[in-house]
Amino acid sequence: MEDYNKIIESLGVKFVKAKSIKILKPVTVTNLYEVENKLLLVNKGEILVGEEKLLVKEGEFAFIPGGKSHQITYGRGSQIEKVTNDNFITNKSEYFNSINYDELLSEGGDSFSYISFEAKVFDSVNFFSSLDIPPFNFTNSTIKSIHDGIFRETRMDEPGADRMIKVSTELLLIELFRHIVRNKLFVEQLATNSTYFKDPRLIDIFNYINEHLGGDLSNKKLAEVANVSEDYVGQYFKMLTGINPQDYIEYQRMEEAVTLLRTSKKSIRDIGQEVGYKDTAYFCRRFKMMFGIPAGKMRRRESLMNV
Repeated sequence: MEDYNKIIESLGVKFVKAKSIKILKPVTVTNLYEVENKLLLVNKGEILVGEEKLLVKEGEFAFIPGGKSHQITYGRGSQIEKVTNDNFITNKSEYFNSINYDELLSEGGDSFSYISFEAKVFDSVNFFSSLDIPPFNFTNSTIKSIHDGIFRETRMDEPGADRMIKVSTELLLIELFRHIVRNKLFVEQLATNSTYFKDPRLIDIFNYINEHLGGDLSNKKLAEVANVSEDYVGQYFKMLTGINPQDYIEYQRMEEAVTLLRTSKKSIRDIGQEVGYKDTAYFCRRFKMMFGIPAGKMRRRESLMNV
């Protein structure tokens, strides 16, 4: 239990958005990629998550960890269109309509709501992604109450709404963590991977990477930061995190690129260089390989109804 408390204390949580969606046309997205974690509540209809087609029924939650591609089917019907993430983002208005949370029960057709948020260890490592946790479905009255409270605050023009949303998102993370532990979901992964929450050398590496995404992040440089040999640093990093350091670095760079695409007007060339890619064409190829859509479309997705 002490280790679990240390894990929770190390997590930085950030609310991203809360949206309510009416499904206009059922669709299967074969490789949907989200940077943030998503807590999704089916209000009407059903949603299938993953290649194994995990069924999320009306009134159930689905938790979908960020940082990986998933196949997701929204809605029901005999004719369900199958599209890639790229085509889905481009034509999202054909499938989704963003509505007010209060309209979910009165609107006809299938619908869902979702809350997306970040959860990072020492503000560096995506927590759920690092544990390799797959999507799962559940019902939980406490989480439902927090979910409703967050949506209520997003609709209110009251002092302290942003602070309430921040606190509620932290509570949401804790309740999700408790649900995982209580139901013995992925506890082995939690125990195995929790070692890096206590290793100061690895924390130094995380912090250095986070602060120098555009600079030299070779294994030689990481070895200097951790005060271990260059030959050993890759093995050391993977032993504690389960991932190769250069793969982790690329993910961090791409995640920062997504943030810059969403929040700045910098050119794709400048963004690529800022996160460590001198060759813009190579940056664009790696970006599309990771997210399934070109960098330019990732920027546009926020303006396509923001859903």
